[in-house]
Parts: sequence; C-alpha cells; structure tokens
Amino acid sequence: MQTFWVSLKEDLSLTDRLMIFCALALAVWGVVCIYSAASGTAGHGFDYAFRQAAWLSVSVAAMLAVMIIGHDKMLEGAYPLFGLTLLLLLLTLLAPKVNGAQSWLGIGGVRFQPSEFAKVTIILMMSKFMSRYPPLDFKTFMMCLGVIMLPVFLVLIQPDAGSALVYLVISFGMLLAAGTPMKYLLGLAGLGLSAIPVMFMFGLKEYQKNRILVFIDPMRDPLGAGYNVIQSRIAVGSGGMTGKGFMMGTQSKLKFLPEPHTDFIFSVFSEEFGFIGNMILIVLFSVLLCRVIMAGVRSKERRCKILVAGVASWLWFQMCESMGMSIGLLPITGLPLPFLSYGGSSLLASFIALGLVASIYIEGGNSRHGF
Repeated sequence: MQTFWVSLKEDLSLTDRLMIFCALALAVWGVVCIYSAASGTAGHGFDYAFRQAAWLSVSVAAMLAVMIIGHDKMLEGAYPLFGLTLLLLLLTLLAPKVNGAQSWLGIGGVRFQPSEFAKVTIILMMSKFMSRYPPLDFKTFMMCLGVIMLPVFLVLIQPDAGSALVYLVISFGMLLAAGTPMKYLLGLAGLGLSAIPVMFMFGLKEYQKNRILVFIDPMRDPLGAGYNVIQSRIAVGSGGMTGKGFMMGTQSKLKFLPEPHTDFIFSVFSEEFGFIGNMILIVLFSVLLCRVIMAGVRSKERRCKILVAGVASWLWFQMCESMGMSIGLLPITGLPLPFLSYGGSSLLASFIALGLVASIYIEGGNSRHGF
C-alpha cells in the first residue's frame, strides 16, 4: 500500500496538474448545476447531485488508476477491450428501450452506456492499429475505415446517431494525426456530405428528421419538435451578462426546459451564471483542450500523438455540439456536455481518457508544466 501511494505521488508530480484542475473544476461545477437543474417542481436536486458526486469520486479514482497502469499497458489490451466493447454494444440491442433507444445495460442494479466507453476503446484500438498500419495508402486507409464502421453501425441501429457522429469525428481527427493523405480525407468528407440527403430520406427516424427541420426553423412546430430549442434559447438569453443567480433560473425550475440536468445543462448554466459565467466555462474548456493537445505535441511516440488527437477531437466536438444545440446554432443530438451533464457513464469515460493523456505526460516527465 505504501508503494502504491509513493507511485501515485510521483505520477502526480510528473503529469499536467493544470489539465486535471480544469477537469475537476468543470466536474464540480457540473454537480452544482445538476443540483439546481433538478431542483424544480419535482425536487430531485439533491438525489441527482449526490449520484453525480458519487460517480465523480469513482471517475477520479479510475483516472488515477489509469495513470498508474500507464497508456502502454492500456494499448497492449486495446484489441480485447475493443472486442468487449463490440459485444456490449450488441447486448444493448437486446435491452429494453429507454427514451426510444436501446443504449443502456444494467449489471447489479447499476445502469451504464457502453456507447460512452466505446469512445475510449475506439481511441485505444485505432491508436494501436494506425501506428502499426499507417493509413498512408488507400488499402490501409480503407482498413481503418472498416474497423471504425463496426461500432458506428452498432450504435446507429440502437438508434444513437449522436454517438455515431462522435465516433466519426474521433476517427477523422486520428486519421489526420496519423498522416493520412489529404486527398483521402477530403474524399471522405465529400462522401459524407453527399450522403446527407440520402441519409435524411432513408436512414433517419422521423424524430431525427424533425430535429433537423426545427433546427432550420424552430417555429415550424413550436409546441412539438421545436419546443426544446425555443425554451433553451429563452433560458440562455434570459441570463444576460451576470445571470439570474444560483437556483434562480426559472426555465428549469418551472419545467419549461426539458431534460435540464442532461441535454440542456448549458442552458441552465447560462441562465444562472450569464455571459460572464459562460466565458469562464469556455476558458476552462479551452485550457483543458490545450493541455491535452500539448501532451501529443511533446510526445515522441506516434501512437501517443494519435491517441491524444482522438481524445481532443472527442472533447472538442461534444463541447461545441452541446453548447451549439443549446443556443440553436447546431441540431439537437442529445450529446452530453463533457464533465457537466448528468450521467455516470459519460463522466467516467471522460476521466479515463484524461488518465491516458496524463500517463503520456508522466512518460515525458513534464513536471515543470504542472499547475
């Protein structure tokens, strides 16, 4: 036990503590916002906040464990972990539907989303695979796409288009970091854009089509599909410069804002803390992302650079999408805001990913860059 604490102390002295500080600040602020968001007429604020705080404790412990284990050993187990993830995603198709999707599994009374942990295993798998088979020619490029399309397909049929989109963004960032020729990436992007009309006509559920249509014009169905984004905009705009104050947001308290503690946590945050609070939030996210990217820049290992690109792409995209959908700039996907939205699976997966990045810092001995 003493050896464990000595090892942990040494690791913490070598990793980037500013990155960890930003993540913890965001997560603690998230617990506070969840308490407020869920304290409406139902009055479940303490219950939700307590569960999120418990998940935060587990997530921090998991991050420290991954730091000690190290990214090298995690990458060694990338293939079996990826296989386990595919199995869990298959099992979700047999699970009961929750909010119209089969995204949850339960073990011993604890429910979790395999699609969240798949983000970590995809990053590990693709880092190992692309470092061994660099996607520099068309054959290996198509091999990489074939690997990533396995989890994408499994979450699409749940259906969970939001997670599938995250997987694709992660893969694109990793392919870019792996040195994939630009002609292949541009071709992939062009193919994706050209497939949008076909997907809209034949590949989307009716509620998914409505989300896109109300993104273009929320007033086409103000009491139906457009209700969420309209109420979210009202919440964000009513916060003004300094916000209404903690626990003083009316949109969530009076239950005008649907899913305030999960999908629209940013709207609750904006209403209570205003423009100034949003700027602090964006600064914390920006510093966190910069420190994550810096780990890849300073690493001399190809696979570490690819891994960091995957983590950065994941966190950046979900941050932008969650904030963007809350203010009506992007379609509603239901993706959580990293570290803030209620949900143990998302929080745990995010901290595990940071544990991998922290391990890369430890290997490089970047203690002078700590907080």
